[in-house]
Amino acid sequence: MKNKPHYALQSVDHALQLAVILQVEGPQTVTEVARRLDVARSTAHRLLSMLVYRDFARQGGDRRYYPGPVISLEAGGSDHTGVLRGVAMPHLQVLVDRTGESANVMVLAGDYVRFIASVESPHTFRVGNREGMVFPAHLTSGGKPMLADLSPEERADLYDPARWEGREDERPDVDALERELEVVRRRGFAINRDRTETGVTAIGRGLRVAEQTSAAVTVSMPTVRFQEERLVDVVSALALATRDIEHDLEARLHAERWWG
Repeated sequence: MKNKPHYALQSVDHALQLAVILQVEGPQTVTEVARRLDVARSTAHRLLSMLVYRDFARQGGDRRYYPGPVISLEAGGSDHTGVLRGVAMPHLQVLVDRTGESANVMVLAGDYVRFIASVESPHTFRVGNREGMVFPAHLTSGGKPMLADLSPEERADLYDPARWEGREDERPDVDALERELEVVRRRGFAINRDRTETGVTAIGRGLRVAEQTSAAVTVSMPTVRFQEERLVDVVSALALATRDIEHDLEARLHAERWWG
């Protein structure tokens, strides 16, 4: 039996209740939320706004609020996320040392990516820690290599209009995306310049986990510090980092299978 803590904050309790309602019951209007939580509409709107800000909710074109990527991400992606993070962290530090910029690992989850590991640049002016954040996969430098490795059937399912009900304006132009992914396959890396965050440029390379590119390593920097002549060095550093992470991860997973 669970007892409500004496120090419970009503606003926190309401936010958690609301997250569960969205996850279990689906889309809600501000009025419905106010009625369910027995709060004023203004309070319901503030709660929803905070959940949207933290990616626990999103507002659809119909003005209703839907489960956000944090609570609606599919189980797809690596089954070894914790292991991957532990293996990757020292290599991310080496990548930061080589490039002078922040480095991250992200995994694919449905049509989103989630950052699971991050090491910040030593520069005062830098891209900060992104752990736990989620972004649309088709916009990110790490998401594109992962999407490019999916089969055409898997991508068709991922971007089936039926999956995008309530967020039709966020669905990418599939033909344009396919052309972009072909370039990514040919290059072996992807670039995201200001597409997910204004003032941030990132370069990403896919990371093979359990024989599938379901993760990626990225280097991110303030756009004002990105120059084309740096690209070769950053991509080379990414290639070394992904190679070393894949090697150590395979050894770790092999050892776990061996010891069962």
